[in-house]
Amino acid sequence: MSLLTATCLVMGNIIGGGIFLLPASVAPFGTVSLVAFGVLTIGAVALALVFGRLAERHPDTGGPYVYAREAFGDFAGFLSAWSYWTMTWVSNAALAVAAVGYVHVLFPGRASAGTDLLVALGALWLPAIANFAGTRYVGAVQLVSTVLKFVPLLFIAVVGLFFFDPDNLGSFNAGGGSAVGGMSAAAAILLYSYVGVESAAMSAGEVRDPERNVGRATVLGTIGAAVVYLLGTLAVFGSVAHDKLVNSKAPFSDAVDAMFGGHWGGTLVAGAAVVSIIGALNGWTLMSAQSPYAAAKDGLFPAAFLTKRRGVPTFGVLAAAVLASVLTVINYFIGSGGVFEILVLITTFSATVPYLLAAGAQVYFLLTGRRDKVRPARFARDLTLALVAFGFTFWLVAGAGYAAIYQGVLFLFAGILVYAWMAARRAGRREDQAGAAATPPAHRPQPDAVPEKVS
Repeated sequence: MSLLTATCLVMGNIIGGGIFLLPASVAPFGTVSLVAFGVLTIGAVALALVFGRLAERHPDTGGPYVYAREAFGDFAGFLSAWSYWTMTWVSNAALAVAAVGYVHVLFPGRASAGTDLLVALGALWLPAIANFAGTRYVGAVQLVSTVLKFVPLLFIAVVGLFFFDPDNLGSFNAGGGSAVGGMSAAAAILLYSYVGVESAAMSAGEVRDPERNVGRATVLGTIGAAVVYLLGTLAVFGSVAHDKLVNSKAPFSDAVDAMFGGHWGGTLVAGAAVVSIIGALNGWTLMSAQSPYAAAKDGLFPAAFLTKRRGVPTFGVLAAAVLASVLTVINYFIGSGGVFEILVLITTFSATVPYLLAAGAQVYFLLTGRRDKVRPARFARDLTLALVAFGFTFWLVAGAGYAAIYQGVLFLFAGILVYAWMAARRAGRREDQAGAAATPPAHRPQPDAVPEKVS
C-alpha cells in the first residue's frame, strides 16, 4: 500500500457510520461538545504520533500486538491480539446492521427480517471478497470509498458554514450543571469516534516504506477525519435549530434540507452513509485478520491464521466474516434476549486494551534507555506524547461505562483459556525438541579397517 492508500485506510476506518448521527447525539449538551471534540482530537493525534514512532522501530504487521509483546512479553501480547480481534469482528456485525437502516432510506418500501438479514450479510461478505482478492484490491476499494464519503461530508461541512446562523446553536452548556461536567458527558459519547487510528500500524508489513509512511499515514488520516468531524458537526449545529437537532434522527439530512430546501438531503446522506459503512467494513475486515496473523507467527494463536494470500491473511478474513455473520443472524432472530447488545458493549472496552498496552510499551522503551531505537535525542517530546496518549486511552476506558467494562473484562479473561491452551502446545513442542536434541544418535557399525599395503 502506498502512503495515499494507507492514509485512506486510517481515515476510512475512523469514519464509519456513526458520524451521520453524531451531531444529534451530542446536541443535548450544547456547544460545549465542540470543545470536548477539540480536546479528544488532541489526544487522538498524540496516539497517532505514538503509533508512528513505534512503527519506525518495529514496522511489522500486527501493530499494537507487536509492541505489547516486545515490551511486556507473550501474555501481554496475547491480550492485545485477543482484545483487538474480538473487537473487530463484533464491530463488523454492528456496522452491517447499521447499513440496513440507510439502505431502507435509499430503497423505501416494505421490508422483512429476511430481506434485512440478506442486506446485512451482503454488507459483510462483499468487503470480505475484496480482501480475498489481495491487498491491492483492499486499497483500491478503500481509496474509492473514502473519496466518495469524504467529498459529500466535506461539502456539507464547508457549504454549511455559509448558512451558519449563531441563533441555531443554543446555549453553551445546554445540559445544565458545570461546563466541565457537560464536556465530560459529551466526551463519553464522542470518545470512540477515533477508534481506527492504529490501522496503518496494524498493516505495517503491507505498507510501502513503513518506517516513514506508517507514521505519516496515521497522522494524516487522523487529522483528515478530525476535519470532517469538527467542521461537519459545526455546520450541522449552525444550520439546524437546536430544538430540532436534539430530536433529529438524520442530522446531516436535516442540514442539507435547511441549506437547499426540499427533502432530497435524506437520499444523499443515506447514500454517503452506505458507502462510508462499506468502506469501513472493507478496512476493518483486513484489521480483523492482521492481529491474529501476527500472534500466530509467535505461536500465540492457532497456526491456521498464518494462511496468507496476496498480502492478506485469508483464514483470518474468513473467520471474522463467519463470526460476524453468526452475530448478525443472532441479532435478527434471537436479538430479543439482548445478546447482540452485550457483545457490542464488549467492543467498547476491547478497543482500549491494545491502545493502553501500546502507549505503555512506548513509555517502557523510553524509560529503559531504549529511546535511541525509537527516536534519537527526542526523549522529552516522545515521552510527553506517550503520556498524553496513555491519558487519552485511559479516558476512553473511563468513558466506556461500568457495563461495558464489566462485560469486556469477562470476555478478556475468557481468552486466558485460549492462551493456556496455546502455551501448553508450545511447551510440549519445546520438550519434544529438547528430547530429540538430547537423544544420542543411533549406533552405526564402523567399516572394517583396511590394512595398510606393505610395499
